[in-house]
This record gives sequence, structure tokens and C-alpha cells, in this order.
Amino acid sequence: PEYGTLDEFKALVQNIHQRGMYVIIDWVANHTAWDNVLIAEHPEWYVTDDNGHFIAPPGTNWSDVIELDYTQAGLREYMINAMKYWVTEIGVDGFRCDAVSYVPTDFWREAIAQLKTTRADLFFLAEGDGRQWHTLGFDMTYGWGLYGFGDGVLKSIADGADNADHLHSYAEREKSSYAEQYRMYFTANHDENSWHGTTTELFGDAAELFAVLTATFNGMPLIYSGQEAGLDKRLQFFDKDEIDWRDHPNAKLYSRLLHLKKENQALWNGANGSLLQRVLTNNSPDIFTFIRQKEKDRVLVIANLSDQETSTMLRSTAIAGEYQNIFTDETIVIQDSTTMTLPAWGYAVYEGEAETGVQDRSAPELFDLGQNVPNPFNETTKISYTLAAPSDITLTLFDVHGREVQTLASGSQTAGSHDIIFKADALPSGVYFYRLKIGEKQETKRLLLLR
Repeated sequence: PEYGTLDEFKALVQNIHQRGMYVIIDWVANHTAWDNVLIAEHPEWYVTDDNGHFIAPPGTNWSDVIELDYTQAGLREYMINAMKYWVTEIGVDGFRCDAVSYVPTDFWREAIAQLKTTRADLFFLAEGDGRQWHTLGFDMTYGWGLYGFGDGVLKSIADGADNADHLHSYAEREKSSYAEQYRMYFTANHDENSWHGTTTELFGDAAELFAVLTATFNGMPLIYSGQEAGLDKRLQFFDKDEIDWRDHPNAKLYSRLLHLKKENQALWNGANGSLLQRVLTNNSPDIFTFIRQKEKDRVLVIANLSDQETSTMLRSTAIAGEYQNIFTDETIVIQDSTTMTLPAWGYAVYEGEAETGVQDRSAPELFDLGQNVPNPFNETTKISYTLAAPSDITLTLFDVHGREVQTLASGSQTAGSHDIIFKADALPSGVYFYRLKIGEKQETKRLLLLR
């Protein structure tokens, strides 16, 4: 009774639908509570120990629930029919399937296939991370690598252990594995908040920035209960623990981000949207800048992943154009070599319109080759370059007559920033050129050796 009546829930679902939204409900197929009616009606559907006692799911400390046995006849049909009831009688639009790895995979394949014959547009979220869940019919999976279980790329960045290059590498792996699938990203959920800490505990001053990233990455953002109200406490996991529903700046933050995601095609999911492409800057380890573009819709995100105020120069002609800051409504014109300054853990999100239909799944630039420092130099100089994606490269030194002098670097390299220390011990003074080549694209710069 404390959760309301079935009629009240049905009315809630109808009201949500009238507002243009959808409802998915949690579905726990692996286990039940100790007071579930199935214990009396079908005790044979449960796993028991050698003494005939019901057991918690093996390998867990979930003492409040007991394990179901999917080898038992009748259980699968019962479970699928129960899910159908919530679709046909109540009108829910899908299910968030709990602990999917604990349930036989062939059950999920069978259940999803049957349920989608009832309603083809049902949405299935797997509480699991991996392509295998999509092959079973799930529409979306958890992006735990970005953040999950108190760990992940975002946590490492907040702790100062990783930087923008690591985030870019993660984004590239996600693009490679899930280009047309849905991924779910978040900074909090029921497990994270209760067992690992609030977003402030976990991320400190980076919490707001990470909320922006999860809402603009290639995927679906999850907003946990109370985040829009500035939830700042760990909620009790097993007991009622009310949220203070107060006015908070987070409400405007999420409202703007979700409006952008709904209205701008570039942020739509899967094949309907576009893939994140990194934009090169002059200080890539600290700044993560990316663009998403679908037809004429484009979104540009600039994030300072450090605890220091940082100025950055954008290095890509492909992003040039007029943009509007979605939070301040300020209009700016961005060109190649545009410079801007962001505070510690600061961000800017811009919405713009492309002049032409640029291919939304191709990178704005392959690489950026910097001028060597110092130049002129006496004996040693540093050559820096940034790769937009993992690439096979060749960095070669030539003399003024175009003759190859030395190969400075070659082979497969990761995305991100790279530095080469060049020692000109055996070379005479003069003008030289260094050339970075990736595939058919190359760039050459001049250096001057003075002894």
C-alpha cells in the first residue's frame, strides 16, 4: 500500500505518456524476496543447498533475496507472461533488466523476442556492459567503463590519474564497438550513491562537468533521483530515505542539456545521431573538445579536465562557424586558432548550424603538427604533435635539398599528444624540415639548427 494502488500506477503511466515521455520499469528476473508468493506456490522454482534451504544468489551478499532456478519447467513461461502483463494491461514501454549476467542468456533472447511480437517498440535496458547483450536483443547497455562501481575513466580524471587523452581513447573504443547501439552513461545511480558516495564525494568540483559530458557523449544520460535537486547525501539502500526536493541550479543545468538532446539531431542515439569526433587543441592532455554533427545540426563541447584555469586554442577549420552557448545564450564565431579560457573543471556547450552537410562520422582533422621548441635551436629541440585517433605515422627529417636525413618516429601510435626530443649531435648548422605523414595526408614544418 505504501507504493500506491495498481490503478494509481496505471494513471501515472497514462499521464507520463500524455507528456510525450515513456516508462520503463525495473525487472528482476534472477531472484525474489523471501515473502514472494512463488515460495508457497512453486518452491521447486528456487535453488536450494544440500539441506534443501533456499539460498541467496551465489557470489553475492544479497541476503534479502533468494535465487530462482531457470532449469525448472514453467518458470520461463511464467516470467515472460508476467512481463507481458505490465505491457498489455498497464502500458509500460519497456524494462530495465536487473543483473542480466546472473540469468541464462537464452532466456533473455527468448523473452525479448516474444515480448517484441506483442509490441515491436518495447525498449530493453540491460544492467550489463558488453556487446553480447545487444546480440540478445537489448537496446541499451551500461557504460561502466566511463563510470561505474566507484571507478572508471571519470573517477581517474577527477583523481588526477588520467587526462583528456585517456577519455578520448575510451570514446574511440565505444565508437568502434557501439556505433549504432545505445549506451547509458551516468555519474550516479542507486548503487553508486548508496555504496560508493555522492557525486561530490566521488568527483569533487568536477561533478558538474561530468554531468555535462554524460549528457553529450554518444549515448543516453541517466539522471538519478534527486540529482536535479542537488542531492548531496547517500540514500539508505534498504530503508525509506526521503529526498529534499528543493530548487537548485542543477534543475536548469539538466533542463538545458535534455532540451538540447531532444531537439538537436547531432545528440540523438545510435544511427539516428552522430558520433563524437575530437577537435584538436594546443593542450590536448588537459582539454577535451569534441563535435557531434548530423546533417546541419552540430554541437561543440569544450571541457577543461583539470583543476587549473586553462586557456586553449582550437585547431580545426572543420568546426568554423557561428555558435550559441546553450547556457548563456551568448553567440560567438569560432574559427581555426580561436582561443578561449576555461576555469578549473569548466566547460562550454555550443549549438550551431553547419553550412554544408559534412559527413557526421568522419573526424574534423587527422592530426595537428606543432612547431618545434625552441626554434632556432643549438643541439636539442622538442617536436610535438597530436593524433585525433590511433594511427600509423611516420615523422621524417629532411635537409634543405629534400634528402631524407633521419626517421624520428614511425609505427602505430595511440590517439592524443606525443613529444619527440630531437638531438642534432652529428648535423651541421642549417635549415631542415620535418614531415608528419599519416596515410595520404602529410604536413611539413621548418626548423633551424644554429651551432
